[in-house]
This record gives sequence, C-alpha cells and structure tokens, in this order.
Amino acid sequence: MKQLYCSIFGHDYQVSKEVTYHVKEYTCKHCKEQVTTNGNGGLTLLTPKHKEINSVLERIHNRRMFRMKQQAAVNLVPKEQLLDFTPHFS
Repeated sequence: MKQLYCSIFGHDYQVSKEVTYHVKEYTCKHCKEQVTTNGNGGLTLLTPKHKEINSVLERIHNRRMFRMKQQAAVNLVPKEQLLDFTPHFS
C-alpha cells in the first residue's frame, strides 16, 4: 500500500543523514526507499557501493573540519602570549 502511494503521488524524501555539506542521504517517509545525491546533484538509489563512498566522504570531511577547528584555535592565541624570539641588538 505504501509503494502504491509513492507510485501515485511520488516519494516524500526526508534527510536521514548529512554526509557533507553537499552530500546527503534521504529516506522516503512512506516506503522507506533510500537515495543519496550523486556527483551531478541528482538523486541515486543508495546501494552498498554508494554507502561505502558516503562513509569515506564523511570520514574525510570530519577530519578536515577537525583540523580546521584546531587551526582556528591556534590562530586565536593573542600575540602577547607568544614567545618573542626576535634578536635584540644594543
């Protein structure tokens, strides 16, 4: 019955997982069909191959975001707290 609803009215996709800012996984609210965004921005059925690709993308994205946050934290240290190693000639 749920598949009949989707075949008549179309799928009602909701975001089930955000892999990166641009790649997301969607699940139909009625028939539970899972899709993901492809390289062109369209929707593709979520196969085991696409699940693996998305998990690798998510891991790379999370590492990059972690490093960017660390770098931002290092850049927030005031100059007064840094050691000054400039030579002083008198």
